[in-house]
Amino acid sequence: MTAAEVAEHAPTRLYTVTEMAEELGVTPRALRFYEDKGLITPSRAGTTRVYTRREHARMQLILRGKRLGFSLREIKQFLDLYDVDPTHKEQLRTLLEAVRHRIDDLETTREALTKTLLELREIEDQTLRTLAKRSPKATA
Repeated sequence: MTAAEVAEHAPTRLYTVTEMAEELGVTPRALRFYEDKGLITPSRAGTTRVYTRREHARMQLILRGKRLGFSLREIKQFLDLYDVDPTHKEQLRTLLEAVRHRIDDLETTREALTKTLLELREIEDQTLRTLAKRSPKATA
């Protein structure tokens, strides 16, 4: 069961901005940022923002998506599909495509890093050999 599905079936629990931020390890400013981007939609109790389990679950997915390197646009697309596709098939297809694309990007990055590290180690070795040749011999 996904975080969002758990949230839908759980009893209603409201979080204040401070509670939500502390529980998720983000700042209240971060919550407002994601709200401004349309990724979460807190309710209002008077002038106070209150977050339900739905927003809590969405924030967990947002933070996970960011940690995995997805853009906010990709995350929003994924979350929006959840709301319009009751079968979640399109959401899953979109997720699979995005995950495969991210894996490809990371594999390409890993290959580039491996090449760069090899080249840097070669330069390091050359530099050490050159320094050793130019250093005066210690007398015993």
